[in-house]
Amino acid sequence: VQLQASGGGLVQAGGSLRLSCAASGRTFSTYAMAWFRQAPGKEREFVAAIRGSGGEPYYADSVKGRFTISRDNAKNTVYLQMNNLKPEDTAAYFCAARPANGIYYTASRRYDYWGQGTEVTVSS
Repeated sequence: VQLQASGGGLVQAGGSLRLSCAASGRTFSTYAMAWFRQAPGKEREFVAAIRGSGGEPYYADSVKGRFTISRDNAKNTVYLQMNNLKPEDTAAYFCAARPANGIYYTASRRYDYWGQGTEVTVSS
């Protein structure tokens, strides 16, 4: 699986961005997808995940109520809608994939495939 993330940019605090992650291959629906982020000098951290078939997503507490992960299996794409952005959301955002098994994983080591990252900068 190859992943290509896009949609990052510069936005003011309180603004919104939508990230996209396009996947190659014809078995996209068999992969659980997730978004992680990494700020300069910090470890990569979990943001959100969604099962292969969709359903109820899982979020980090820091983004719950502001971010929404979704997927369109017909388009082989997963999205991250980010609303009410804060300066602390500034980071490189990465999409990741792993074979779906019905379990949500928040550790980056559990994911087998990674996109190249897209930068999000939130100014105060």
